[in-house]
Amino acid sequence: MPPPRAASPVGVVLVDKEPGPSSFAAVAALRARTGARTGHTGTLDPFASGLLVLMSGAATRLAPCFVGLDKRYLTEIDLTATTTTGDPEGEIATRQAPPSVAALEQAIEQLRGEVELPIPAASAVKIRGERSYRLARRGVAVEMPLRRSEVYALTLRGYEGGHATLEAHVQSGTYIRALATALGGHCVRLRRTAVGPFGVDEADSTVLLAPSVALERLPASARERVASAICERVIALETSASLSERGFSP
Repeated sequence: MPPPRAASPVGVVLVDKEPGPSSFAAVAALRARTGARTGHTGTLDPFASGLLVLMSGAATRLAPCFVGLDKRYLTEIDLTATTTTGDPEGEIATRQAPPSVAALEQAIEQLRGEVELPIPAASAVKIRGERSYRLARRGVAVEMPLRRSEVYALTLRGYEGGHATLEAHVQSGTYIRALATALGGHCVRLRRTAVGPFGVDEADSTVLLAPSVALERLPASARERVASAICERVIALETSASLSERGFSP
């Protein structure tokens, strides 16, 4: 007997989100297309673009295996100003002359390895039971908690007109906006290029990646976050055909 419609099609969908729409809009679009339960394994800010790993149908039960994977980003940082949010959506907080290349390289070096930085105010972290971004929108000033994370690599790829282009390889939960603020600027562009072993270059919102194939690409420590019996049940239901082949319209 086939699984209920709400649990099918079963697979992992790699989406290349454009700047502007929210990550939840991408989730809703896939859900509307398939009618199946749909979830995400980590969001992107609306201004950001890049890879979203979405789960369809019974594959949503595997989400803990994918949450916590390391991330890779390409970002452009304006070092002539900081903003209240660390990105282009906030108000200008300070303006300053951009640093020299030598000073910038030295600052970048201080952000490699284990770092502890304030969580951006415009985040979903709860402060006294309320989302921080909601407090920020009302102009409520709060002291944001620090978050410790690992920056595996942070590389300067270009620097012109006070704008630095950096590649970052970071532990899950690291805010690139916080790194930008620590460097004395704010993100003007942010693109997620990889989530664990999955790259944005393989993103295709019409393709269902079989859970068995996706799980094989994960480190053993990630696969162990879900009981093997659950993994086996989901794999037994996995969908191998593309969405269009299964009759789901674009």
